[in-house]
Amino acid sequence: MKRYSPYLVVGVSIAVILVASAFVWTNFARPNPEPVACTMEAKLCPDGSAVGRTGPACEFAPCPSPAASVPIKLYYYNQNLDKDAEGNIQCSRSGLVPVSRVIPRTITPIQDAVRLLLRGEISSEEKAQGASTEFPLAGVSLTAASLDNGVLTLTFNDPQNRTGGGSCRVGILWFQIEATAKQFPGVQSVRFMPEELFQP
Repeated sequence: MKRYSPYLVVGVSIAVILVASAFVWTNFARPNPEPVACTMEAKLCPDGSAVGRTGPACEFAPCPSPAASVPIKLYYYNQNLDKDAEGNIQCSRSGLVPVSRVIPRTITPIQDAVRLLLRGEISSEEKAQGASTEFPLAGVSLTAASLDNGVLTLTFNDPQNRTGGGSCRVGILWFQIEATAKQFPGVQSVRFMPEELFQP
């Protein structure tokens, strides 16, 4: 019978013990890492939401992916909805009709919506349903907008005095811009600058 060297037997035994010990330490005896306590900081995301720190490295969680576009309403005018019992046009807000549009998501949605309204783009289908507008007005453009305590001030350029005219006409133009602007949160009233614009 072949006999093994005692040194070989001892060496193999030690190796087995070391391997077994490493296995036990790795899977059972190693202490769990202490949980990481992240600070309570918050990062403001472009859409207005906030994210906190998370994970082992306490990194800020990713912001929600912003939508590429935003649905809005533009307000045009339908005189068939704005008549009294005798069929007279009243030139009131009752004739305003919303049409759906989509604009790119930016930090200036009010200005973007008003500028789109000023372009006066109406589809054939919308015209067939009675929607109309006198926009675009030659040379008329929105140059600035500011919101303070619910009052939205819109500044226009009108080098050819196209925003004037009869009270019915300028009233409807005013109502269209006002309704388009007031769909946005925080806008309670609208004023135009210079003040002589959109006056009969």
